[in-house]
Amino acid sequence: MSLSGSYDGLLSITEDHKITLKNKYEYLFESVAVKDNQTLLSSISTELYITEGEGQGVNEKYEVMQMEIAPSTQISQDKLINCNDIFKLLPTNGPEEDDHPTSKDIKRKEEKGIKTVLTKGIAGIGKTVSVQKFILDWAEGRANQDINFMFILPFRELNLIKDDQFSLHGLLQEFHPNLKKMHSKKYDDCKILFIFDGLDESRLHLDFSEVLFNVTKTSSVNILISNLIKGNLLPSARIWITSRPAATSQIPSQFISRMTEIQGFSDPQKDEYFRKKIRDESQANRIISHIKTSVSLHIMCRIPVFCRISATVLQEMLRQDNGNKIPKTLTEMYTHFLLIQTKRNKLKYKEMVETHSKNLLELNKDVFLKLAKLAFNQLLRGNVIFYDEDLRECGIDVSEATVYSGICTEIFKEEAVLHQKKVYCFVHLSLQEFFAALYVFCCYANKNMEVLENFLQRKTRAFSKKIMEKLVRETRMKPENVPLDELLEGAVDKSLESKNGHLDLFVRFLHGISLESNQKLLQGLLKHTQSTQESINKISCYIKKLNKDDVPPERWINLLHCLTEMNECSLHEEIKAFVETHNYSTKLSLAHCTALAYFFLMSEEVLDELDLKKYNTIDEGRRRLLPAVRCCRRALLTTCKLSEKYCETLVSALQSATCPLIELDLSDNDLQDSGVKLLCAGLESPHCKLEILRLVLCNFTEKSCSSIASVLQSANCLLRELDLSNNDLQDSGVTLLCEGLGDPQCKLQILRLSGCLVTEESCFLLASALCSNPSHLRELDLSYNHPGNLGVGLLSARLEDPHCQLNTLNVDNGGQSRIKPGLRKYACELTLDPNTAHKHLSLSDGHRTVTRGDIQSYLDHPERFEKEPQVVCRESLTGRCYWEVSLYQAEVVNIAVTYKGIGRKGESDNCRLGYNEKSWSLICSRSSFSACHNKQSNSIPVTPGCKIGVYLDWLSGTVSFYRISSKKRPEHLHTFYCTFTEPLYAGFRLYSLQSSVSLCQ
Repeated sequence: MSLSGSYDGLLSITEDHKITLKNKYEYLFESVAVKDNQTLLSSISTELYITEGEGQGVNEKYEVMQMEIAPSTQISQDKLINCNDIFKLLPTNGPEEDDHPTSKDIKRKEEKGIKTVLTKGIAGIGKTVSVQKFILDWAEGRANQDINFMFILPFRELNLIKDDQFSLHGLLQEFHPNLKKMHSKKYDDCKILFIFDGLDESRLHLDFSEVLFNVTKTSSVNILISNLIKGNLLPSARIWITSRPAATSQIPSQFISRMTEIQGFSDPQKDEYFRKKIRDESQANRIISHIKTSVSLHIMCRIPVFCRISATVLQEMLRQDNGNKIPKTLTEMYTHFLLIQTKRNKLKYKEMVETHSKNLLELNKDVFLKLAKLAFNQLLRGNVIFYDEDLRECGIDVSEATVYSGICTEIFKEEAVLHQKKVYCFVHLSLQEFFAALYVFCCYANKNMEVLENFLQRKTRAFSKKIMEKLVRETRMKPENVPLDELLEGAVDKSLESKNGHLDLFVRFLHGISLESNQKLLQGLLKHTQSTQESINKISCYIKKLNKDDVPPERWINLLHCLTEMNECSLHEEIKAFVETHNYSTKLSLAHCTALAYFFLMSEEVLDELDLKKYNTIDEGRRRLLPAVRCCRRALLTTCKLSEKYCETLVSALQSATCPLIELDLSDNDLQDSGVKLLCAGLESPHCKLEILRLVLCNFTEKSCSSIASVLQSANCLLRELDLSNNDLQDSGVTLLCEGLGDPQCKLQILRLSGCLVTEESCFLLASALCSNPSHLRELDLSYNHPGNLGVGLLSARLEDPHCQLNTLNVDNGGQSRIKPGLRKYACELTLDPNTAHKHLSLSDGHRTVTRGDIQSYLDHPERFEKEPQVVCRESLTGRCYWEVSLYQAEVVNIAVTYKGIGRKGESDNCRLGYNEKSWSLICSRSSFSACHNKQSNSIPVTPGCKIGVYLDWLSGTVSFYRISSKKRPEHLHTFYCTFTEPLYAGFRLYSLQSSVSLCQ
């Protein structure tokens, strides 16, 4: 818009506004108001990596975890956009993308441009600097000159007036006094951009339910901001919001037009930073090489601030010829950074000669401990910006706060904001976490139990106050004598309970400070060095054995780093040896599985296949390996007892631009409808590369079919093969699926709906869908359903249709019996074979019950078990078969399947069910279950039951056992995997007299 004539006054206000912003943002202050540390902001370039659609990964609330499962070697180069172009539409790759059916706002974007951008990024990654650069480029005329006004309203400043009342016009004048000459009606004539920086720092409670349209009407700050974002106030204005990932959910997705992300430095950018920062090429190369030897340091260098910290520490230590002691862990790096900055500032501001670091820390002990208390208190509350009242709470005199920031300008800073009011923060969140850990350890050293109780509650929760008082009086287990390992255990537990992982790095630092060498460096703050090796050994064992429910697999990775901070590297060495030998018979602990997942993630090579069945570990161990799906092409995750909560890990991987996964098998897991719905969110991501998906026997119903159909209609979806067999989709679910199959966007070539309760009704719709989208589907499996003659005829006609690509149709094993829900559609009638029964086994109930007791007068028979108290059934089993067994009268029994050729004579393993390569069994007792094949036994940690279901899928090579309850879904116990070469027979072994089992009708 050109402003002339009557708009001359407005143009003058605009120019004054630009000058004000230019003066404010021309320089970047790397520390607090120190002229030497001013850097021209115009020389800084920040790169943003676009995230299409909603762009919200389900696990992005865990910032430390996200950095470590997506290292900088995998930073996306997909659709890089310049900071100044975030409101511009990106060029599409072709006409297919223009009608993207899964992007609800695409048409609005085309017509009106992008209205609201939400930029996410972890702490210190460069969000605020990007905002400053954006504003400066506008103010100096380099970019976005179509915009008349940019108004920046940082949440850290909005917090100061959160309880006040303003009109929008009044609020803008509060932040930008030069607008007092502007009439409120002029806003409608201007192109305006509002920038809300630091949503994660907000102490406002945004409420999007109240409506406000008038810019002159007075309301709360919360209502004003909410209505600006909604578009009720100044609907043509553009909005830019920045935030750490955990806070992005505060803005409903329908109000966001584009999501962008700052991912930090890639590996080449890290090297470039150090080479520019350090002029001595030899020294720069040495520092770069050292950073790469430490996984923790190398990952953290994605953050520009941490690169600066590392450069400061390593340069100084090399200058002092301390190269043999340079830091290898985060705790060592931050400890040396504290010492170096303290010394530098003392020399600079106090004109002191060089002093021993211990003395310097002693001189500033009071200051540092108060800052540490502030760091800890605010970390627990989730705050990274502090105000006067927060400082006073920790005994910091607000009038002398400059002293605190001046003592160590690179660590703690004071900032003048609205009306020269002061806000405070640590230079980076990780420094706050380091100081918080330092505070807790000082409290431990000083026996300050009030603080430590935050982490020791789990130890005392079971005791009443009177019992605890008695323990204190009568035993040596006084609170002040709590061992260090108990404190660390409590901190670990507390961090795992955190819903957003905000204590992860704090706990890592706390473990690092417990190391004696780090305590010696900090002895000016600590009363005395604790002798901690015994405690370190105990906490290391605790971490390695720890298992808790409801902890995402990725969260355990942080505990590996806790071990590294204590120089405990045995896990990494053991896993390295395991990978080199490929000895899959090695029993892997839970900690081993976490370390192995992390090993895969850190490797520069992509795994061709991740098959969880081949690892010798328990189900929880296999679940700990899930993060490795991010770095493999083919993931076989069958029968791992995965539920909805584990789908979050998979969705996060599918949404990652760097994930190479093209085949995913989740068969025989209890995903249910909620898990499949989550999974579909990942499948609709533009970054998802998945081509083959198997969800056989995953306990979902027709409710999931709507989500699956939406995926099939998405232009982003690359699925070529989809297997939904053995789920009770019914005709209603298939009806929903057909909406996706008939869409021209659908690229599916193979669809398997075997055993899904499909009837003739669905066949009409399937045939219609094949006509609507005839170019893709080549194979359709409807076996074990009830399509009827008419349904088979309709679909068979598509095989003859020259316009239809269908060339394989499977309708085998159909019939009325196949429309029973669950596995009972495969029910088979079995009877015990008296010619195989041991002489102490009697058969009854039409040869459906077997009891161990007195000797029976059986005739000799070559198939009779001579020594083993066993019996097998008459009927041979192939295809899909299901039967149930009642254990009401059994003490201990083997429920098995076997080849007919199992041994019959003698008491050797050759005859015993489950103890040879010809049989597979579940051993059931009143107190436990175990699965046994070829003498290899695995205990099953579930509550025994009185009825067992057995499901054989002969062609797929699986036999599965389930605990049957009348009130719940069948509970999966164990699945054997084998390539069967001949028919199988059901069999039983009874261990004790008077025991009996029955085949259920």
